[in-house]
Amino acid sequence: MCNNVVALGNSTADGAVLFGKNSDREPNEAHQLLRIPRATHSPGSTVRCTYVEIPQVAETHAVLLAKPCWIWGAEIGANDQGVVIGNTAIFTKVPVSKEAGLIGMDFLRLALERAASAKEALQVITELLERYGQGGNDGFAYKLYYHNSFLIADAADAWVLETAGRQWVARQVKDVAATSNSLTIATDFDLHSKDLISYAVKQGWCKDAAHFNFRESYGGSGLYVGWLYTLFGQAEQRQVRLMALLNQQKGSLTPKAVMDILRDHGAAAATDPRWSPAPNLFENTVCMHAAAGPFRPDQTAGSMVSRLTPEGQIHWLTGGAAPCTSVFKPVWMDNPLPDTGPAPTGRYNHTSLWWRHESLHRAILQDFPQHMGDFAPQRDVLEGQYIDEALKTANRSAEERRALSVRAFAEVDELTEELAGRYASEKAHNPPGWLYRRAWDKLNAECNFVAGDPQVHTRAAIQSAR
Repeated sequence: MCNNVVALGNSTADGAVLFGKNSDREPNEAHQLLRIPRATHSPGSTVRCTYVEIPQVAETHAVLLAKPCWIWGAEIGANDQGVVIGNTAIFTKVPVSKEAGLIGMDFLRLALERAASAKEALQVITELLERYGQGGNDGFAYKLYYHNSFLIADAADAWVLETAGRQWVARQVKDVAATSNSLTIATDFDLHSKDLISYAVKQGWCKDAAHFNFRESYGGSGLYVGWLYTLFGQAEQRQVRLMALLNQQKGSLTPKAVMDILRDHGAAAATDPRWSPAPNLFENTVCMHAAAGPFRPDQTAGSMVSRLTPEGQIHWLTGGAAPCTSVFKPVWMDNPLPDTGPAPTGRYNHTSLWWRHESLHRAILQDFPQHMGDFAPQRDVLEGQYIDEALKTANRSAEERRALSVRAFAEVDELTEELAGRYASEKAHNPPGWLYRRAWDKLNAECNFVAGDPQVHTRAAIQSAR
């Protein structure tokens, strides 16, 4: 489950293109931040993706990725050409392939490495899709198979690309767009695979070309497993909510506004300070939180917001789960990432940035209203500073911008450890229910996470002693 948004320059406060993405994965599926430099490759070389090898190109662009720890590709990323992409799981009537092949996250990284524009990225994905198809397990602790949609943008253009097996359809964005885990393109497409309509007619999904509607023909209701994922994941509700939030602020959207949209928990939460993710039954919020039961297996594992202009790009990354419990920090493509520790795995490791943040995230969940009431104002102050400073230093030297990134990551890391220690030791005033606590106890045991780990709270204890 994932959520993506984009706003072209005609819909933002300053004419820049804004992009945002929440990557929703399993709770113990750690997210890794990775920057890979530009590279050249010898003729005849291949590239090993998550499951398969394909021919490599002569030169690959530098890429910035926020990726599930075990996958070669990524769910969010950018390249040094100013292209950004987010993918989303979608479920269609076309049977999924369980054979190991290219998965959606592989397509995303391959496009970033090979494309110099949003339109070219679309072409890279569709050409690879038609040649190799898509298939293989996308799940971490449990198997999951799906098709993919992509939201692709650069400083002047954006596209929604939706796939079903080797079939695909694309719509050029005119102002704002949002994708979740449902098909959004009906008859308003600009490009498509050559036999998209004839395939649907042959399958009996539509009468003829005159009656073709991609969303209704390839998706819609029906007795197929993917429809249940779409239904219980509340995909259409999330996409509608995202579009409402974008349209409410169309013409005045800023990086901060996009960050806030990615943190959205719905209309009720916006006015109720006692709101908690614990009692909800379905995955119906943009900022997603896992819980007990079969309908909420995922959480937002990582998020990114990008500001794109012809002069350059700025990316803000959380590097941790749940944007509501995270601070977006600025990075640039021409600088290495700040040190985030060793690559995370599905096992708790305090030396890894993602798992250090999980100590805070999971502590907040034990009393969401109380802890968010304390954390959110501190988060917003720091984040506001980093947005303002990033915009001011956008045209300054790489060294100055690098210093801002390093400082932001260090300051947030220090606050994370301090609050994780305090929240873990405080008595909960609004404890979640037994089923919710039991679900998280099980998740913690699976990854060897221990609430109150003394490593987590060392710095907080020292500061308290002072």
